[in-house]
Amino acid sequence: MELAAGVCTRLHPRSALSFWCSAFYLIAFALSSGVGVAPAEAEPVSKEQMQSLDEQVQEVKSDVLSIAAELNGLEEKLLYPSNTQVAVFVSLAEGEAFRLDSVQLKIDGNPVAHYIYSFKELEALQKGGVQRIYTGNISTGEHQLDVSITGKVNGGKGIGATESFSFRKDVEPKLVAITLAGQGSGDALIELGGW
Repeated sequence: MELAAGVCTRLHPRSALSFWCSAFYLIAFALSSGVGVAPAEAEPVSKEQMQSLDEQVQEVKSDVLSIAAELNGLEEKLLYPSNTQVAVFVSLAEGEAFRLDSVQLKIDGNPVAHYIYSFKELEALQKGGVQRIYTGNISTGEHQLDVSITGKVNGGKGIGATESFSFRKDVEPKLVAITLAGQGSGDALIELGGW
């Protein structure tokens, strides 16, 4: 039941999909808690009947979770249609040990993402991990991406950099890769790539 509630809470609170997910969750809760059964009319329940009821409740929970997963997929397709979708990914250059504190993105001058990294997230990036920092919609054509980073090099000296890049969005989804590297001089290197 907690898992179904967790799936439902990740949906946008005003979306129709969130409404249906909540409705399924309430039905499953009502079935599992015996809502609607009057205690005075209840008959003695055998162990087999209880086991059968538990199996039915588990089946309903499973159905609710699978429907919620399908609704999440549909919601993402509605919010981010493939012909307007852009996704931006961040990674560290191989062998980099500088401590990345934050990354801020602007597309066409509009702030779209600002992320502050925890120790575990930084460790994952240093081991070769890639983070999807932004997914959104933009029109086809030329666009400007501004990337600002802050961090520290091994000696504790603070570094920061801002770079601007141009990229073209075609009809298909656009995947943009940003690779970050610390320089001993105190400047950071930001490279733009794509997949």
